[in-house]
Amino acid sequence: MRLIEALNLRTPSSVAFVGAGGKTSALFRAAHEICTAGYTGTGSELRHEPVLVSTTTHFEVDQIKLADRHILVSSQDEIDERLERLSGGVIAVTGEECGDKRVAGLDEGSIRKLSSLARNKNLPLIIEADGARRRPVKAPAEHEPAIPEWVDHVVVVVGMGAVGKPTTETHVHRIERFTAVTGLQASSIITTDALVDLLLHPHGGLKNIPVGTRRTVLINQADTVDSQAGAMRMAERLVGVFDSVVITALQKGAAPGMRGDAKLEQILGGKVFAAHRPVAGIVLAAGESARFGQPKQLLEWRGEPLVRRVTRISLAAGLSEVVVVTGSSRARVRQALSGMPVKLVENLNWVEGQASSVRAGIRALQPRTGGVIFLLADQPLVNTNLIKSLREEHARSLAPIIAPMVDGRRGNPVLFDRTTFADLASLEGEAGGRSLFSKFRVHELTWHDQGVLFDVDTLEDYQQLLRRESGG
Repeated sequence: MRLIEALNLRTPSSVAFVGAGGKTSALFRAAHEICTAGYTGTGSELRHEPVLVSTTTHFEVDQIKLADRHILVSSQDEIDERLERLSGGVIAVTGEECGDKRVAGLDEGSIRKLSSLARNKNLPLIIEADGARRRPVKAPAEHEPAIPEWVDHVVVVVGMGAVGKPTTETHVHRIERFTAVTGLQASSIITTDALVDLLLHPHGGLKNIPVGTRRTVLINQADTVDSQAGAMRMAERLVGVFDSVVITALQKGAAPGMRGDAKLEQILGGKVFAAHRPVAGIVLAAGESARFGQPKQLLEWRGEPLVRRVTRISLAAGLSEVVVVTGSSRARVRQALSGMPVKLVENLNWVEGQASSVRAGIRALQPRTGGVIFLLADQPLVNTNLIKSLREEHARSLAPIIAPMVDGRRGNPVLFDRTTFADLASLEGEAGGRSLFSKFRVHELTWHDQGVLFDVDTLEDYQQLLRRESGG
C-alpha cells in the first residue's frame, strides 16, 4: 500500500502535516509518490506535474535536499515570478536561510499566494505546519501548529519511538505542554494511552485544525511487532474522531549525497502497514418474507428475534455505527431493537426490492464512514470475529470489496469500501451489493466457519437452526 493511498490524499489538494515522529519524511514521501508514477527503480519512472512543498515554520537545510528543486522567495511578490514555469518533480518553496542550518517558512501572505497559484495551476500543495526538533512526540505551543485555514486535509504525526521511554527532552518536544495535556509527570514512562490522550486533546492533536477539514493520524515508527500491536490499539480509540488512522514505519529520508534512483528508493522506503477508517454496519431488515409466510427477521432463536441477535453482534464487533433499515414490519422490528444504540432508518419503498434498502442505508451513514458491512437479518450465525477480521483486512488492503470465502464459496457479510458507495446508492430493484462484484475487485478473506453460508430461507432452515445447541 502506498502512503498516498493510505492517507487518501486527493489531488490536487492542500495538505498540512503537523506533530512529530517522522513528519518531514512522511511529507516528502507523499510528495514523491504523488509526482512519480510507474516507478521501477531502473531510471524509467514517469513524472507527473509538479508537487509543491512548503512550510509555515521552517525546514532544516538537509531536509530541503529531499526535494528535487528548491526555490527561495523573500516576499509574496516573488511567488508568481519564481514559479511561472515549473518542471516536474517535488519543488520546495521556502523563505531565505535563517541561520542554524535552517530555512524560514513562508509568511501568511506568501503561503496564501502559493496556495492560490497551486489552485490556478491545478497542482497539489503539501505544507509542514509544525516543528518538533526531530523528537518522536510533541505537544503544540500557544502559537502552534500554524495551519492555514484553507487546507483540505490535516495529517497529525506521532512516533511510536517514544513509547516505553521516559518523559524527557530527549523524547518529547515542548515537554511542559505535553505533561499538561497528558497528565504524565516529568520522567514518567510514555504509554500508548498517553499518546491517545495527546492526540484527542483540543490543545494537542486536534489543536488548530479548521472546522470541516479532513483529519488523519499517522502513527509512525511502528517498526516492531509490539509497536504495531500498540498502534492498532490506539487506532481503535482514534477512528471516528479522525477520518483515518495510518500505521507506518517510514524511512528517515535520503542520506547525504544520494541522488537519482538511490535517493528516491530511500525516500520511498519503509512500510505502510494499515489504514484504519470508520467501518459501519447496515442491517437489512425491511423485507416481508412473503415466501416464508412471516417476517424472518422476527423469528425467535435463543431467546431473541433474529434481527436483535444480528444487531447485537454488530454492535459488539466495534463498528463505528450500526444502521438498521426497516420496512414491512417496522413497528415490530423497532420494538425488537428497543434500547439498542442503533440508527433506525425507515425504507418506505421496501416493496421495490433490496436495492431500496441498500440505498436507504448508504444515505444514513456518517460523512466520515470509510467502509460498510452489510448484514442480513436472516443470517444469525454471523459472529464478531468475522466482522472484526473484515475490518482488519480492509485496513491492510483498502480493497473495494472484501468477502469471506469458505470451501470455495463466498459467504456473508461482505464489506464495501467507500469507493463503491456511489454505485451502491444507484442500485435498482432486487439488486444487492453482489451486483458490483463484476465492476470492482473482490478481495477474498479465507474463513473456516460454515455458518457464514447459512441463512433462514425456508421453514426447514429455521427448524435446523432451532436444533442447534443453546448458547451465545
